[in-house]
Amino acid sequence: MGDPRKFKNKYSKPKKMLDKARIIEESKLKKMYGLKNMRELWMVVHELKKARHEARRLLSLTETQRKNEERVVLSKLQKLAILDNNGSVEDILSLTIKDILERRLQTRVLRKGLAKTMAQSRQLITHGFIAIDNKAVNVPSYIVTGEEDKLLRHYKKIDIEHTFVEKPETKAEKLPEAPKEATV
Repeated sequence: MGDPRKFKNKYSKPKKMLDKARIIEESKLKKMYGLKNMRELWMVVHELKKARHEARRLLSLTETQRKNEERVVLSKLQKLAILDNNGSVEDILSLTIKDILERRLQTRVLRKGLAKTMAQSRQLITHGFIAIDNKAVNVPSYIVTGEEDKLLRHYKKIDIEHTFVEKPETKAEKLPEAPKEATV
């Protein structure tokens, strides 16, 4: 039967794991985009590196060799709505992590107004309340194409106003009442 398949990682860990500046920057992105863990961010960074690497390779080719391959790379990024329709290979090199994070399903649900917060957006997706073209999608990291963005909607009827239950106040959070002064 042979050896079992060895899957490649879809991400690569940073070379300097304890770099303070990188940790602070990644923590901000993680909080801003409601990511579950750093691995989700590293997957996006890995995809961005692959796209930039391909763009650099294309720029090193001659003009005739580059024409056909350039169209394939650009069409993929244009379909995902990461690049404009008039984008070029040089534009790929100027892409940032935020450009790709904005195309995640979790972010698109929030930007469309289907959820009030990033956490609520993630919860609605994982519980099957979000659909693309009448098909429920339960993967928050799904990259939404430009065409699918128009078809994004709720799969089941839901009242967003009452989805999250507020935490009951604890004794530490309650402020003591000011003592009432006696009138003389």
